Amino acid sequence: MNNPTGSKIRNISLGIMAQTIFWSRWLQAPLYLGLIVAQGVYVYHFMLELTHLVAGASKLTEAAIMLIVLGLIDVVMIANLLIMVIIGGYETFVSRLNIAEHPDQPEWLSHVNAATMKIKLAMALIGISSVHLLKTFINADQMAVDTIMWQVVIHLTFIISALAMAYTDRIMTTTLLEAHGRAEH
Repeated sequence: MNNPTGSKIRNISLGIMAQTIFWSRWLQAPLYLGLIVAQGVYVYHFMLELTHLVAGASKLTEAAIMLIVLGLIDVVMIANLLIMVIIGGYETFVSRLNIAEHPDQPEWLSHVNAATMKIKLAMALIGISSVHLLKTFINADQMAVDTIMWQVVIHLTFIISALAMAYTDRIMTTTLLEAHGRAEH
């Protein structure tokens, strides 16, 4: 009871569905473009804060200058996080950027994949959280104890999560290497 016509229609349908699923990755492109706009907002915010720092430098206390500089560092770290997500995410999930010969190609892009992206993003979040925590400690006399405690708890949660992801990635890599080694023998 072979039905060649039904089989042909089924194969065509599966091919169309596969192509649609493969094409759907392009739905993420506007998301990455939106993150580029968000990066522009951070550049604007950075320039405002830098202007505030330079214009008021003679009137600001050392602690106030340190808080503004930490805010600038925070903006830069968030911008770095955005770049990792925009470039790495696009390269990993949408399409190749074809910049292998470009002299400005980021070094990390040559070996980016979903697992390394997760670890890099976790480390960036820990760095951003560290800057926020340092700002909190500098300004601790004006902060509620509960707020400080929750910031520390959240920071520790980021650290534990990053360690768990790195450990899980290590287990998966070791398992894959062992399986690949067994397949060769």
